[in-house]
Formats: sequence, structure tokens, C-alpha cells
Amino acid sequence: MTPTPLRTRVALAAVAALAMTLSACGARVAGGDEADTSAASAESCVDTSGDTVKIGFLNSLSGTMAISEQTVFDSLSLAAEEINADGGVLGKQLEVVSEDGASEPTVFAEKAEKLIVSDCVAAVFGGWTSASRKAMLPVFEGNDALLFYPVQYEGLEASENIFYSGATTNQQIIPALDYLREQGATSLFLVGSDYVFPRTANKIINAYAQEHGIEVLGEEYAPLGHTDFATIVGKVRSAGADAVFNTLNGDSNVAFFKEYRNIGLTAEEMPVMSVSIAEEEVGGIGIDNVEGQLTAWNYYQTVDSPENDAFVAAFQEAYGEDRVTSDPMEAAYASLHLWRAMVEEAGSFDVAAVQEAADGTTFEAPEGTVTIDGENHHLSKTALIGRIGPDGLIHTEWSSDGPIEPDPFLESYDWAAGLS
Repeated sequence: MTPTPLRTRVALAAVAALAMTLSACGARVAGGDEADTSAASAESCVDTSGDTVKIGFLNSLSGTMAISEQTVFDSLSLAAEEINADGGVLGKQLEVVSEDGASEPTVFAEKAEKLIVSDCVAAVFGGWTSASRKAMLPVFEGNDALLFYPVQYEGLEASENIFYSGATTNQQIIPALDYLREQGATSLFLVGSDYVFPRTANKIINAYAQEHGIEVLGEEYAPLGHTDFATIVGKVRSAGADAVFNTLNGDSNVAFFKEYRNIGLTAEEMPVMSVSIAEEEVGGIGIDNVEGQLTAWNYYQTVDSPENDAFVAAFQEAYGEDRVTSDPMEAAYASLHLWRAMVEEAGSFDVAAVQEAADGTTFEAPEGTVTIDGENHHLSKTALIGRIGPDGLIHTEWSSDGPIEPDPFLESYDWAAGLS
């Protein structure tokens, strides 16, 4: 596949990014006036003269997304401890500066600016919702700084200043749709949170469905943090689709699946394919409410490999034997180790040098080997479809034949023409 030229997505401001939470459009800007006035003029204040170098962790430790993002913070902390114990980065110990994004895109943008300009960190690791990422994107581009974003997302974006260690669409959503179709599904009902990721994902799903003869019987959205799903679940039951494709985020999943079970819907009768529920969320939702349901990710705690065995053991030793590992936190963990490898390959913490060294950088991650594509700053990743078991863990039902190269703009799919 011909590499995709790197595009940048430039927002006018963090507030403008908030307005995009109701839009479904991805975009790409190659150059442009906004880009010309940002990264080129930015000067780094990163201090590498001493024995330490600062990095930033930016996660929602409060608000509706804390159910998901706390574990990302924990895994990043584990990775930093491991790297420091192994001699640091270019001989310097990592000094972590942590900020709470508070589940609000504008707060993410404000805290990102603080970390870059006031705390002078060499890189920032975090974010979860696409709304938070889009709010932060102009901050990182304007300051020519680096963000490592750990969560699967809707694609249709690439930036020189962001490394995307979670899945893009062709590594998660499309394999999930292929799986449902192979299982005989000819109709879907779409349920999502009302912001960028679900709306854009569903735009892609609708295009896929039209190409493959799948009928979309309904499409419903709820605000982040919404807890009353009686009306939406009632519509789901009445539609009688073969399966539900779920792009709800955060603790709304708790209310949705409780109502799903209360109304008598089951995984056998109408399975739900979720792309934002991992092991951490299963416990919060309640196993009885989600047992047997499907998920699409690139990592599960049950992955059988020496690297994953070591990762799970280290995480549980640090945070407790009852703690579970999950895809976003594993992708965050891998991203910090990848940054270290990039910096050491570059021999410098300089942003341009790290970007130049990125292409082909690999890490034997708990999920398997991941490799950075220097053209679009995404990773090659193996796709997994899993089923939630009675033990609260997710067990692989299907796996791709090795890592899938990232295609964030879906350029290899004729049916996706015009989506971006």
C-alpha cells in the first residue's frame, strides 16, 4: 500500500474544537495559514541540562471519563517507573508532571498549554475522547510539541505533532463490521455518545453498510454522562436488528447495559459490538449486564505472550491483584516505551529529531509487535474481536493475520471515498 502523505488537522482554537463535538466530519489540511503561524515559530523551553527531563501525563481523573482514564494514568506511571529503573532516557530520569483533564475538552486544551509552556515537558501522554484530542491538537501544533494519544478513534486525521498508539478505523471498526457480517448480520442499530468519535464512526459504518447490503435500522445518540436509556433501548428492541454497534463512552455504558438487560435483551438474541468497553469498564458495568457481549480491540488481558504475562504481573504487583489491564492503557504503556526508543534513536529530545527518527520504530508490546508509520504517525496493530466472559475478562474470538497497517483516511477502500 502506498504510504499516505502526512496531513495536519488544524482547528482555529480549543473553543472551536468544542463545537465540533456535534459534527461527524474528519478533515485534513496540508499546510494552510493556521499551520504557517504555529509550529514554525514555536520555541521549546524543555530543559535537558540536568539529570532529569519532564514529561506530562494528561488524563481525566475526575468526571464521566474517569472510569476509563484512571487506568491509563496508572499504566503510564508504570512505564515511567520501568524506564527510570532501566536507566531513563538518554541517561536522564523521567520527572512526571500530571494534570487532570476533568472530562472536559476545554480543560484538556488549557492543561496541555500549561504542560508545554509552563512546565516545559518534552512530550505529553494522554487524552481519551476525540473531543479532547481535537481541542488539544491546535495547542500541540501551535507550540510544536508532541502528544501521544492512546485510544482507538474514528480516523480521518493525522498530525505531525500527534502519535496515535490506539487503533484507527481499519484496525478496529472495519474488522468488527466484517466479523458481524461473517456471523450473518444483515441489519444494525447504532448507539453512541453525542460527540465526534461516535458520529464520525457511524458515518463510516453507514458507508460500509451501504456497500455491503447491511440495513441500518436506527441511529441514536446520548450526551456524555447520560444515564437514562429507557427510550433508546426501547427503540433498539422495537427495531429488531441483528446486532447493535455501540460507540458509547464512559459511564453511560453502565446505564445502557443495565437497561438492555432489564428490558430482556440478551447477547444471544441481539448481540452488542462495543468499541469503547474494555476490561476496566466491565467491572463498573457489572458482569451480569455484559456477559457474552462482543468487543473489538487490539489487546486483551488474556493475550497469551511472555510480554503480556510480564506486563499483567507488573501492573497487578503495582496496583493490586484485583486490577485488570485493557487496550487503551496498554497502548498508553507502549507509547511511552516507543517515545523512549524514538528519542534514543534520535539522540535528542528535540521534536523534529524525534519525528525524523519515528518511522519504523518498533516495540514488543503486550499486544504484540507494534511499529510506527512515519508518514501518518499511527501504529501497525493486530485486530481482535473478543467476547466478555463470566470471569469479567475478554476472550479472543477472532484475530487478524498479524498486524494491520494503519489507513487513517481509508484510502484503500473505494466505498469510503469522500468521507474525509
